[in-house]
Formats: sequence, C-alpha cells, structure tokens
Amino acid sequence: MLKIDTHAHILPRDWPNLAAKFGDDRFPVMNHNDGRHRIYKDGKFFREVWESAFDPQQRIDDYARFGVGVQVVSTVPVLFSYWAPGYQALELHRHLNDQMAQICNDYPRHYAGIGTVPLQSPDLAIRELERCIDELGLQGVQVGSHCNDWNLDAPELFPFFEAAADLGAAIMVHPWDMMGTASMPKYWLPWLVGMPAEQSRAACCLVFGGVLERLPKLRVMLAHGGGSFPWTIGRIEHGYRMRPDLVATDNPRNPREYLQRLYFDSCVHDPHALRYLLDVTGVDRVMLGTDYPFPLGEQHPGSGIESLGLDHDARARLFHGTALEWLGLPLHRFEPHTLSQEKA
Repeated sequence: MLKIDTHAHILPRDWPNLAAKFGDDRFPVMNHNDGRHRIYKDGKFFREVWESAFDPQQRIDDYARFGVGVQVVSTVPVLFSYWAPGYQALELHRHLNDQMAQICNDYPRHYAGIGTVPLQSPDLAIRELERCIDELGLQGVQVGSHCNDWNLDAPELFPFFEAAADLGAAIMVHPWDMMGTASMPKYWLPWLVGMPAEQSRAACCLVFGGVLERLPKLRVMLAHGGGSFPWTIGRIEHGYRMRPDLVATDNPRNPREYLQRLYFDSCVHDPHALRYLLDVTGVDRVMLGTDYPFPLGEQHPGSGIESLGLDHDARARLFHGTALEWLGLPLHRFEPHTLSQEKA
C-alpha cells in the first residue's frame, strides 16, 4: 500500500549565511565540524542534525525500512525568520524552495514539496507562493501558527490565503515561536505544552476569524494532529454557545463544523488519541504525518495507524488518500513508471 508521510522536515546541507551578510545573529547558520552538523542561532548553539536531515537518498532508504515510499517535505520552522525584514527573509526562502524543488525533480516517486514564504511581508509571500506553484512545481507552502503579532485571522494575511485558494495550493500550519517560551523554559515545556496550544490558536483564528468560511476552497492541514484543538473542541464549542458575543463576532458558524473542513496529520503519539481524532474528524480528514527526522516525531513511521487494526479502505485513506486530496495530486504521480526519471 502506498504510504505518504505529509509531515517530514528537510534542510539543505548549507544555505546562505545571512547572519554575516546582514549583521544579524538571529539568522540561523549551519556549521559542519568534526563530522557533526550543528545549527547556530542568536550566536549560540541551537540544534544538532544528522545526515538524514538533508541527504535525500539516505532518507529514502530510512523510510523504506517502514514501507513508507513518499515524503512531503517542508523546511524546519526555525528558518521561517518572520522577525526579519521581508526582503532579507525572502533570500533564504527562495534558496530553501529551490533546493526542495530540485530534490522533488530528482526523485519524483519519493518526494513532494511544501515550500516556505516570508509571511511577514504578504506581497512578497504571495509572489513566492506563485513561484512555488507555477515555476517550481511544489504543492503548497508551510506557514507558522502565527506571524509576529499577527494571528492567522489578521486582515493583512487574508490576501495571502486568498491567493493560496485561487492557486489550489495546500497549506500546512506548523507551530513555531511557541507561547510560554520565556515563562516556562524548563522541562522542554514550550515543545510539550506550547506546541499543541499554538495549533489550537491557529485553528481557532482560522475558524472564528472567518478565513475558512470566506475561502471554501482553501485546503489547510494542521500538523501535530491539530495540537490541542480537537481535544478541546467541547470547551471551544461551549464557549461559542454560551458567549457568542465574545466568540462568534466574525463568524456565526459552530466551530465543531470545521473539524470536517480542516485536515490533520496523525502525529499524536498515542493510539487512543489517534482513534479519538478519527472519531471527531472522520477518516477523510486525517493523513500520515511523522515529524521526521526529529526526536518528537513518530519513530516508526505509520505505526500509530497500523496499531488501530482498521480495515483496508480506512488504512488506504489514512496512508495516502487524504494526502493526495490535500496536495491536489493524482495517485499515478507516485507510480513506478516514473522510476526511470530518478537519479541512479
């Protein structure tokens, strides 16, 4: 059975050193020393990565051990650089998108791509989105759960989402710049607690702000199983019913309805949680996603779905059907006849 991982991060081995070019240490830089690959940000160590973060063939071989044939690759959120002037961030985004498109072109059976844009400058973001779709052949773009002081319902961002809907571009929302980073730095809480909250923040803004209502063709996937949004939908709906004067100010529809409008990946790390997600959204809204190759990712890709003992049709939908619908791709895009086009 074809298996598509819709949440797989990739980096180029190297990218422009914008910290040096623009004199701003907030730009991440890659350092290769002693056979180790380290990212530095703000002038200090941020994260170590491995060859699997950027070697396309190693990634294919790694996934093959689990029977997963296709990766939908997206950049690592630390590279969003939303804090920077748009023209500076665009230089990095274009490099990332070009590299991603090259990998997808070199290995068409194994890769599809979700690009990245300087969301802090909506006009530049729209132009780069158009380039991603029309020139590079990518399937959409990844955006953060917010952009500086803008939540995803900000009027400034609506033209970007409108352009994505018109282009048929898939949108992946990924948490970044997690709330609580300054106030709860211990115990990895920004990643354990802040990340799920960020996704619920994004979902509520897209719903209550009327973005999804005004753009019915917009295809949005919330990574990490939608964060805490599906699991707190009862509380969110209760607030909508009890205080519509505070909640339903920009969209009168019940927020629960949007569980059948949004897409979600399966990266929830608990079979009971995954079954609940399927119960509240339906199998047609969920797709395989792992957060490869990082520690918080599903270490055995697809194991969560396999653990549920679902029938063939449900498994097919979760492993590739929903992903193809979200990406706007036909099944034959990944069929073996394209093998001859790949690099030896």
